[in-house]
Amino acid sequence: MTTPVDNQCSHLDQIGDFPSDQTVCPQCVALGDGWVNLRQCLVCGQVGCCDDSKNRHATAHFHASGHPLLRSLQPGDSWIWCYVDQAVITNHPTGKNQKG
Repeated sequence: MTTPVDNQCSHLDQIGDFPSDQTVCPQCVALGDGWVNLRQCLVCGQVGCCDDSKNRHATAHFHASGHPLLRSLQPGDSWIWCYVDQAVITNHPTGKNQKG
């Protein structure tokens, strides 16, 4: 990821309200694979593994769906990534993982 660029994203109006209680990458589980960290699409709520994981399901979801926004589901993380604008948003309340 790049250096944080707050509010340099034109897609924040697409953010939905989804629970952040997923603890697995369902696609990795189906494949019998592990993952490093989890990411959640903020447009539809789908959870996938991060780019440090073997399968990169969160990024694959972006390429398949065009949904530009995700957040980390790691405890304590509080950022949003916009694939289209290549921007990190750190001051948006939706980026805060409520478990952290």
